Amino acid sequence: MTLTRLIPTPTTGRYLLEPATQAGAPFLVGFHGYAQRAEDLLADLRRIPGASRWNLVSVQALHRFYSPKTRDVVGSWMTSLDRDQAVEDNVVYVRRVVAELGGGGLVFAGFSQGAAMAWRAAARCGPCDGLIILGGDLPPDVAGAPALALPPVLLGRGEEDAFYPAAQLERDVAALEDLGAHPEVLRFPGGHEWGPGFLEAAGRFLERVRG
Repeated sequence: MTLTRLIPTPTTGRYLLEPATQAGAPFLVGFHGYAQRAEDLLADLRRIPGASRWNLVSVQALHRFYSPKTRDVVGSWMTSLDRDQAVEDNVVYVRRVVAELGGGGLVFAGFSQGAAMAWRAAARCGPCDGLIILGGDLPPDVAGAPALALPPVLLGRGEEDAFYPAAQLERDVAALEDLGAHPEVLRFPGGHEWGPGFLEAAGRFLERVRG
């Protein structure tokens, strides 16, 4: 009989921090999609109107590999192997990032595979003021969490997004409403991307959060 045993081992993560143009600004902490890098997400966060008024943070996934297309080092948040343990490892990682940033206003943002991490961060990594989700579904471990309390949520999907189907968006909205949450939902022209319509909506959302 073969036994599978898990053993903790230290690993080092990395995140990018781009300070705001003014002191005392809140933090916008983002999580990139599959086969992306922290640099990719940071470039998209910069495109949000008013982003310079926020400390921009882009967290790199712990699981790194070479892109078959570009040979760049990219990341994945997890695979199906030992998934539950990977979730816990990632939550601990994000908590450490947030603790290192210190106090102040906080909004989480997630794109594609990183959307699940943003949901988990909002649910489990300390109080936050808002949550921006684009092109990624609500994970079951968050939807089924006891006593779940979520901040205001902006939920977006490009109308031609093949990776986050319209039916999944509707299921996520229904699940959130069952939990007593009422997200702002934006369906915009475009695909699996930070489209102009969503960027503008994210800028307005952040402005409301600051206000």
